[in-house]
Amino acid sequence: MLTGDEWVSGYTRRMAAAHLQNRTEGPRHPRPLGGDTARGVLGESLIDLSNRVLDNRQSSTLDTRRKPAWIRAQVPGGDAYLSLRSRIEGLGLHTVCQEASCPNIGECWSRGTATIMVLGDTCTRSCGFCNVKTGRPPVTDLDEPRRVATMLSGAGLRHVVITSVDRDDLPDGGAAIWAETIERTKASCPDMTLEALVGDFKGNHEDLQLVIDAAPDILSHNVETVPRMHPAVRPQADYDRSIEVLRRIHDGGLTAKTSLMVGIGERDEEIMTTMRDIRKRARTDILTIGQYLQPTRNHLPIDRWVTPAAFDQWKDIGLDIGFRAVQSGPLVRSSYHAEEHARAVGTTREA
Repeated sequence: MLTGDEWVSGYTRRMAAAHLQNRTEGPRHPRPLGGDTARGVLGESLIDLSNRVLDNRQSSTLDTRRKPAWIRAQVPGGDAYLSLRSRIEGLGLHTVCQEASCPNIGECWSRGTATIMVLGDTCTRSCGFCNVKTGRPPVTDLDEPRRVATMLSGAGLRHVVITSVDRDDLPDGGAAIWAETIERTKASCPDMTLEALVGDFKGNHEDLQLVIDAAPDILSHNVETVPRMHPAVRPQADYDRSIEVLRRIHDGGLTAKTSLMVGIGERDEEIMTTMRDIRKRARTDILTIGQYLQPTRNHLPIDRWVTPAAFDQWKDIGLDIGFRAVQSGPLVRSSYHAEEHARAVGTTREA
């Protein structure tokens, strides 16, 4: 009989193979719904859900394995948390903290920091790890850049992260709105440093250049996982395309940043090889590494719990191979303690 660990590991490999087969044969419908890790093994659907939106936050969670003692997050609450939530909701803005069910929302919002999400709250992609709603987005809100700049101008922040859903439905992938949001925010908040976390724009270099020209202080794009795991983890993305995005950010004169998650089926040696590849080929400046946490039963299962000692080792390796800043720990996410990353690479403004 298989042990629990052997079953979970085998399940992850089968799901990865199923995603790879589905990617080769073509999707079940034009825009597959996110989090469906059994796609390709359950047969054809009798109805087309491409016009629907899958909101995984309404799904019950499934703890496939008991969390170890080092996985502990602060419960959201307190005056600072409630004040920031009220301001964000009052302006009709979205945050990745809420949409992706980030475990650090209590800590970060209590510090008065949040990651704003532009271009709506519905993503056109179906990554196997992400809890953001996926489907066909509503009409694009062209007033969003102004509202983001207005909100941030009165927030009293020294550093902010802005990210977005993928908008493959738009001709430019949302690049024009991205550029306007960055430019308006910089004009409204001259004493605040700005970090933008973007997608790959389907490899369109002109769209990416539009964002680079807007010149955020840090421009991030997340690789997320090792090359072997991409078919299951990021079925509509490509590892080499992401490396090219990071390389172009660096060549454009900006500080480049990326993130990896572990415990989703990769091996330790693959993590180290990927770290060296990111640094050598893309000259990326900042790296974050964190534990994958399965948001719902619709998502890829956790393959293993990575120990704090392993995260410490990866941080040391990252600094040794040339990253200027490395944040590595079980609950680390791309924007976790982002202000410290900005300080480490010298992008913070003097008071």
